[in-house]
Amino acid sequence: MRICELFEIFCFTLKISKYGFIFVKKIPIATVVALPNAEQKIMLDKLDKQILSLLMNDAEQPYTDIAKKLYVSGGTIHVRMKKMRDMGIVSGANLIVDHEKLGYDICAFLGVYLDKSSLYDNVADELKKIPEVVAAYYTTGLYNIFAKILCRDTNHLKNVLHDKIQNIAGIQRTETFISLQESINRPVDILIDEKD
Repeated sequence: MRICELFEIFCFTLKISKYGFIFVKKIPIATVVALPNAEQKIMLDKLDKQILSLLMNDAEQPYTDIAKKLYVSGGTIHVRMKKMRDMGIVSGANLIVDHEKLGYDICAFLGVYLDKSSLYDNVADELKKIPEVVAAYYTTGLYNIFAKILCRDTNHLKNVLHDKIQNIAGIQRTETFISLQESINRPVDILIDEKD
């Protein structure tokens, strides 16, 4: 626990010279730190997390508005976002659509049992070809795959299940759960540690 707290404040690299002296170099936070014989660790500072939090809640916000809210320059926001894209933290933005208003009244979840778990990649590739499957997860527990499906009505759902999904080689059986209401759909609160 202490090491994590130390890394949130600053990070040091240590080098021993041929004379036995230790050289200490201070590395500022919010950089990618390479540790010997270890994977690179991505470290973000409070400003990075604040920027991400604002954009996760409204990705259409102009960087200038974010800069005003956080009392920094617009250029700072651009630089920080470029850094986070380069690090692979940010890879795009999504548009939130009301599917019911587009005629997709049925949201269903599908638990998929596979003949063998080694068939996951093949089945996942086939599920990707079905446009009504909007999300799929490789899971532990009862099901090998848990998928989310959007359909216009129950007849459409029946056709997707019977004509498309059940015909995929490697699927043993499925269980379907129809959603009656979505109660929570939000991004994770990445500033929760900052609130303590």
